[in-house]
Amino acid sequence: MKTKPSSRSHAGPAPVVLVAIAGGSGSGKTWLAAALQRRLHPLAGLISLDDFYRDLSHLPLAKRERTNFDSPAAIDWRQFEASLRAIAAGETPVLPCYDFAHHTRAPRTRRWRRRPIVFIEGLWPWVKAELRPLFSLRIYRAVETDLRYARRLRRDIKYRGRTATAVERQWNTQVEPMYAHHVQPQLESADVILGGMVTPAELAALAQRIRKLRPR
Repeated sequence: MKTKPSSRSHAGPAPVVLVAIAGGSGSGKTWLAAALQRRLHPLAGLISLDDFYRDLSHLPLAKRERTNFDSPAAIDWRQFEASLRAIAAGETPVLPCYDFAHHTRAPRTRRWRRRPIVFIEGLWPWVKAELRPLFSLRIYRAVETDLRYARRLRRDIKYRGRTATAVERQWNTQVEPMYAHHVQPQLESADVILGGMVTPAELAALAQRIRKLRPR
């Protein structure tokens, strides 16, 4: 684990601590966010940037499947920013849920429950410069390509109804080109960089660092 001192300054303690976790597809962002949330229970909540994909229900399924979901343009950034700022202010917005099998917004939503610590995981949570100051800590998963691909293949076949051929094609034409262009550059502005393996000691140290970010 590599850490850097945060360059951000605050006029006072934030009412809600926002922690962003970024990295390429299959890098273990979701696992890390969930593991940290468990260690900080009941203080921490979790949001996935994936739930803010734009609704494509107005398009035929074949056209939805050709959408580049590895580009930041696929996200409803206006809704994401509004939700993030509301949560940071201690409010309880209604958050969307996404149906990855059909590439549409799910009928269900969820009402946010206040938490003093909030993890936001996704491919590019701080790709937009105006959002970066909202995060008290930015964590990047730097994981080798082969491991990320193996994880993506397993996940998409098991949980998202994809075939191995479709996963490989999408990886080569969209996932990796977009990774190089949009995801990896976030590493330069990360406060913490984690590799493919995270030890229990590293996880405990990171949880303790995040706990100390809370207002006293």
